[in-house]
Amino acid sequence: MTSKALWWQRGVVYQIYPRSFQDSNGDGIGDLPGITQRLDHLKWLGVDALWISPFYRSPMADFGYDVSDYTDVDPIFGTLANFDRLLDKAHRLDLRVIIDFVPNHTSDQHAWFVESRASRDNPKRDWYLWHDPAPDGGLPNNWTSVFGGSAWEWDAATGQYYLHSFLKEQPDLNWRNPEVQEAMLAQMRFWLERGVDGFRLDVINHVIKDAELRDNPRRSSADKWGAGEHVQFLHIYDKDRPEVFEITRMMRRLTDSYSERVLIGEVYHQDVHFWTRFYGTEEARGLHMPFNFRLLRTPWIAEEICASVEAVEGALEPWMQSNYVLGNHDTHRIASRVGRAQARIATMLLLTLRGTPTLYYGDEIGMEGVDIPLEAQQDPYGRNVGDPTVGRDAERTPMQWDASAYAGFSTVAPWLPVAEDAGTVNVAVQREDSRSMLTLTRRLLSLRRAHAALHGGDYQTVVAADGVYAYLREAEGARFLVVLNFTAEPRALAWPDLGRGEILLSTSLDREGDTSLEVFELRPNEGVLLRLS
Repeated sequence: MTSKALWWQRGVVYQIYPRSFQDSNGDGIGDLPGITQRLDHLKWLGVDALWISPFYRSPMADFGYDVSDYTDVDPIFGTLANFDRLLDKAHRLDLRVIIDFVPNHTSDQHAWFVESRASRDNPKRDWYLWHDPAPDGGLPNNWTSVFGGSAWEWDAATGQYYLHSFLKEQPDLNWRNPEVQEAMLAQMRFWLERGVDGFRLDVINHVIKDAELRDNPRRSSADKWGAGEHVQFLHIYDKDRPEVFEITRMMRRLTDSYSERVLIGEVYHQDVHFWTRFYGTEEARGLHMPFNFRLLRTPWIAEEICASVEAVEGALEPWMQSNYVLGNHDTHRIASRVGRAQARIATMLLLTLRGTPTLYYGDEIGMEGVDIPLEAQQDPYGRNVGDPTVGRDAERTPMQWDASAYAGFSTVAPWLPVAEDAGTVNVAVQREDSRSMLTLTRRLLSLRRAHAALHGGDYQTVVAADGVYAYLREAEGARFLVVLNFTAEPRALAWPDLGRGEILLSTSLDREGDTSLEVFELRPNEGVLLRLS
């Protein structure tokens, strides 16, 4: 892929959790005018697009992922006029805007569900997944909610259960119903007409369920990842059904009717061959990119990370766009998972791999998660499961802009606590520090933008010492070597066949210039980007 690639093929996406980015009206909650106020930071940083987590009308049972109106803004976040101003300013700054779309479920307060539960013969009854009790009077099957407990909720008024893959306040839509398909595509069209540049599709692999409602089999303990009852099962009937690919093709046909729009899907799946099916085929395209979350679940060991990248690159067809993620609103922050020294390695990795990276707000300054006791957590996941370590509040705390009260995020106590180190770990301080994490991120973004090899070039692993991950990137006659030390010890490397190189950037931000690769010394926790002669 060359520099002629489309914006989403050559660019970097920056995720914003709107409740936590910038509060503009002093209520302790971030909002759309706050994002607009901070767009200049994104332009200065050097990203190409912002993805905004949900800001639709919502009772906020799951902080916006329970949508009660897909075509309006919740007053907490502002108004449609505020969104239009945000979009206009972003486009004037040459920033693209991607918004979250939640296709699997609505709020139980959405007008569609209010009608659906009114009676068994309501015209919208089949818009959701209702089912009679089992013959013994129990639950229809053994499906569990991601957020704990059964996925079935009893409705006494109509004498049936409805399905909710997440909270009981989030009833699942019936995507087998053509009326639902038409209605949901209309909600997407509303935002496309307004000028958004694409969608991030929430839990897109959940939208179709087994027509026979078969029980999920139990999994072996060795296969479990996560907490709670939900991980006890192999989820082969309540998600990942083959019919989902027709839904993604349907959405792709809609977005392709507009110019240069992108569809990114949330697909947590470790099987790379199943994951690639969400791209569709070359003749019948699906998602432009299903998010690649493998690095979120891979042990932070050089050899393991290398193997994970090679598995992805080996599974992709030439027309498929690679992409990588190291943080988001559902995963503990990278600096908390690997430490601040290795977070620099992670940033160099993310911004020099092939394809489209997504950078989570605050990771550019090395923000860490904030420990919040279970009784003080706001996230329903951790509370329902009863495990303080799985709650997602830690990675959703306010953006740290400066050393003022509440880190410049708000003038009042925010909805989640600000990190104790916000006085030193913030944008204002790091902008003045030539060796800060923010400086490193900005320089990497600048180099990535300047060289086609770093966003669309070929990828090739290079054999290195234990604990070191090295790879070549090449395009348009230029070759680059990335060398990452995943250990806290120095490493001596020898690549006589590579000749000499120019150090463009070290994660320590303290060395540059020509060097021989016959004997190359890598310091502890250091990553280096070199241009080969």
